[in-house]
This record gives sequence, structure tokens and C-alpha cells, in this order.
Amino acid sequence: MRHVERRRSARTIPRTRAVAAGALLSVLAAIPATAQTGEPGAASAARLGDLYAQVRRDNPKLVAARALARASETRVSGASRPPDPLLQLGFMNYAVPNLAPMPVIGMAQLQVMQMLPLGGKLALAGRAAGAEAAAAGARTDDLSWELRDETAMAFYDLYAADGQLGVAREMLRQLADIATTAETMYRLGDGRQADVLRAQVEVAKMAQDTLRMQAMRQTMAARLNALLDRASEAAFAAAILPAFPDSIPARAWIDSVARDERPLVRAGLDELRGAEISQARARKEIWPDLQVGVQYGQRGGEAGSTERMGSVMFGASIPVFARDRQLRARDEAGAMTQVARADLAAVRADTRGKIGEAYANLTRARSLAQVYRTTVLPQAEATAASALAAYRVGTVDFMTLLDARMSVNTYRRELFVLQADQGKAWADLEMLIGRELFDPNRTVATTTMRGAQ
Repeated sequence: MRHVERRRSARTIPRTRAVAAGALLSVLAAIPATAQTGEPGAASAARLGDLYAQVRRDNPKLVAARALARASETRVSGASRPPDPLLQLGFMNYAVPNLAPMPVIGMAQLQVMQMLPLGGKLALAGRAAGAEAAAAGARTDDLSWELRDETAMAFYDLYAADGQLGVAREMLRQLADIATTAETMYRLGDGRQADVLRAQVEVAKMAQDTLRMQAMRQTMAARLNALLDRASEAAFAAAILPAFPDSIPARAWIDSVARDERPLVRAGLDELRGAEISQARARKEIWPDLQVGVQYGQRGGEAGSTERMGSVMFGASIPVFARDRQLRARDEAGAMTQVARADLAAVRADTRGKIGEAYANLTRARSLAQVYRTTVLPQAEATAASALAAYRVGTVDFMTLLDARMSVNTYRRELFVLQADQGKAWADLEMLIGRELFDPNRTVATTTMRGAQ
């Protein structure tokens, strides 16, 4: 009976081994060359700084925002100018139907009228328009930083996917080696058939995880292509991690810079300034606007002579509906000032909160990554090596070996996620203060690329 069981298992093992080998080859073939290379070289790497430059140049949202800011700037000069003068040409007292000037009273008349707002209303209008243009420019800068942040999020997700694909690919080969070891021990009578079958199951599961991570990589590449206004299927080389700063700036310094220099805060300050100027102008709207006119007329005189005459006219608007118009405009301007002040306070509060989140995420990611590199991974690797040696001499079971090897795989994948989280937190802080905190194109040495941060 034992002989029959061993013959059945001998037939089963080659079939399962062939299935696992086929799954391994199909997964490796599905991974693009850019994701299979070990350490990306300078020529094939996707660098974060290069992507930032492309987004600033090609993103349609940013192009539209720049055009809108330019449109706001063009309105500034005209806002401080008075209304265009009114020119009138009239032919008065002409007989009908022959259209000839009537004696004595028939004349041709030319008149120019100009409205002159008083009380400095034109100067205030120009200053308000300037504040609105400055706010539009600041919002364009803020959009640039937001798109930069979105690019960083997709880039670091791409980096994590590339790293996890490399770990999964290596783990596939290690699981294949473990399966070979289990099969060899089983053939020699030192192992169990269940160990061989479990190893083949783990190979198939890892193959599925690899395909899933490849799909995630394609998703991240599509996000980047959308930000760059490129076709969604355009290929991306392996992402290369930039060199992060050795230390984190003080939280108090970050808060102080963000309070006044974040582009969204600057836009709020400009909008508040514009609202206050508009409120001051609304208080002057009750002042009458002066209207000045010059009139020239001529008519035929006696003996073929021409009689010429001139007139000067002055007028003023009368705010007879001040209670329903000018005074209500004051109330409206005051309310808009309150809105601008509250919006600015809300932006600053939101900025402080997001800085707190980003700062905590950065501290967490840096600390955990350091622990993983110096303690967790070395101990896990040592445990896996010890478990393999012990399994070969029969002192530990197969599940102990498999758990030890899978733990190493899990920790290595988590380290890539922590590195990506660290980059995302740096990008969030840069967006929130409107400053670049490190060179995104500077990288660590190639030999330490994957574990240096």
C-alpha cells in the first residue's frame, strides 16, 4: 500500500511542478522590461523632477489657469480709467422733407460729454482690480503645487509598485526553490507530499499577487499620463526614488512659512485686500459723479457768413435711491469682506491641520523605515535562513520555513510602501508651504537605491 501511494505521488508531483512552472513563466513574461530590471539606470529611470517639469509645461488645467491669470491682469489698467467720453453729432432744426437748415435756428452741433467719478473711486477700483489679479496669479501658483502633489502621489505609488513587483518576482523564484527542496526531500523519504503541494499552492498565489501588482502599476502609469496629457497606454520606465533630506524641518518653521507663503493663503490675503478696497469704494458710491460737457455749434448767418457758438455744461448724478442702491451696496461690500476674512481663516486652519497630518506621516514613515532596515528585515532574513537550514535536517516543519520566508517578503514589500509614504509626506509639506524642500532629481547611490531612504 505504501508503494502504491509513493507511485501515485510520483506521478502527481511532476504535474503540479509543471503547472507551477507554467504560472511562473507566464507571470514573468507579463511584467514589462522596465519593471523587471533590478536597479533602474539613469537613462531608463523615471525621475520625479522631470515629471514635475512636464506637468508644469503640459497640464491643460495649468495652461487654462495661466490664461485666466493673464486675463485678470489685463483688466487692471482699465479699471482706474474713467468711462469713455460720449461724442454726439447733431443736425438741429432742419426742415422736412428737404432737410435744409431753417433760417436763424437751423444749425449743426458737436457735443462731447465726460463722466468723472469723484472721491477717489477710480483709484480704488484700480487697486481692487490689482488685488483680484494678484489673487488669480496666486491661485494659479497653488494649482501648480496641487498638480505637483498629485504627480508625486502617482509617482511614489508607481515606485512602490515597481519595488513590490521586484520582491514578488524574487519571491516566486525562492518559492520555486523551496518547492524543489521539499520535492527532493520527499523523494528521499525525508519529507511529506503535503509540503510539496503546499509549496506549489504558494507559487500559484504569488503568481496571482504579481499579476495584481502589475495591474496596479498600469493604473499608476495611467494617472501620470493623465497629468501629463498623454495617451493612457504610454509606457513609463521604473520610478527612481529621490534622495530625501537627512532631517525634517521644525514644525514651528513650517507653520510660520505656510501661514503667509502658501499660494492659497496668498490668494486669500489678496482677496481680503480686494474686498476691503471694494468696501471703501462702496462707501464713496453715494458721492455724485460729475459730468462735464463741451458743445460746439454753427449755422449760416447773413450774407453767407457762418455763425459759430460754444457751450460748457456741468452735471452730476443724484442718488435719489441711495437707501435701496448705494447703502445696500455698502452692506454687500461689508458682507463680502467678512466672507473673504472667514475664507482666509479657514484656509489657514485647514493648512495647519494638513501640515500636522503630513508631519506625523513623515515622522512615522521615517522611523518605521529605519526600524525595518536596521532591525526587522535583518532579523527576518536570519530567521528565514535558519528555518531553511533546520528544515533540510528535519528539525522544523515545512510551515515554519514557509512562514519565515513569507514574513521576509511581507516586510520587504512594506518597506517600499514606507519609502513611498515618506515621499508623499514630503510632497504634501512642499505643497502646503509653497516651497521645494529638496531636489527631486537628486538620487542616492545606485547600489543603495532601494533601501537608502
